Amino acid sequence: MKEKILVVDDQYGIRILLTEVLQKEGYQSFQAANGFQAIEITQRESPDLVLLDMKIPGMDGIEILKRLKEIDPAIKVIIMTAYGELDMIQEAKDLGALTHFAKPFDIDEIRQAIKKYIPVKM
Repeated sequence: MKEKILVVDDQYGIRILLTEVLQKEGYQSFQAANGFQAIEITQRESPDLVLLDMKIPGMDGIEILKRLKEIDPAIKVIIMTAYGELDMIQEAKDLGALTHFAKPFDIDEIRQAIKKYIPVKM
């Protein structure tokens, strides 16, 4: 059974890029454009890891992170942000985010971080 990763980002291009990279690495991936989709997919699919953008219209990344942790306290979350908002990054880490990446990110760095937290089982 493949490890599951959920990509949560309101930018379509980023979701597509990350999904393609994850599938090539052997992960099963899901996409959500907003917090409501992220919560629904998390309840249905129980992803092993979530790549979460912090600036999403409607429900921000902190709120999404809190709700995901309510569903599954052990869920692994890596946050992404285009903003250098250190207080938001710190709050996310206090809520259980593993690490963060600033946009534009290096895809190889994200790939390595994902492998560190959920290695692909062969």
